[in-house]
Amino acid sequence: MKKFLTAAIAATLAMSSMGVATAAEAQSRGHQEQRHDRRDDRRDDRNDRREERREERRDDRRDNRSDRREWRQDNRDDRREYRQDQRAYGRWQQSQRRYNAGRYYAPRGYQQRDWSYGQRMPSYYRSNQYVVNDYGRYGLRAPPRGYHYVRSGNDVVLAAIAGGLITAVIAGLFN
Repeated sequence: MKKFLTAAIAATLAMSSMGVATAAEAQSRGHQEQRHDRRDDRRDDRNDRREERREERRDDRRDNRSDRREWRQDNRDDRREYRQDQRAYGRWQQSQRRYNAGRYYAPRGYQQRDWSYGQRMPSYYRSNQYVVNDYGRYGLRAPPRGYHYVRSGNDVVLAAIAGGLITAVIAGLFN
């Protein structure tokens, strides 16, 4: 009976130690599952942040695209307005009205001549003596930026300030 009793005690001890082991295993498994859950949560957070960044970049690209489109449209409008302004200054026009503006003296070494579109005015004509600054008084429009009116005889010429390239001629504006 002693053997039987010893075997029963040994079996009970073995079972209890196994029960403790299984409880410890359960705790460690639970801890591992928690670690896996935390790891999955971190991955999800990382993926969410990546997705947010992608969306922000997409939105930025879309904003930049619309900005570029607006810029191009503005440039087109500017060019269209410039072309319309250039058309408003006909290449050659006969003045509807004549004005008195004092006597005209040609620059030294030059004679009065008829100018036409595309020619270049000599630099002598770009001095203040020949530039018409009070264009409103003579019924002329304001010259486009980079241009000015120059008197040559009884005519007025719209020429580029920098190079003297003639854009328009208004014949017979002065007496």
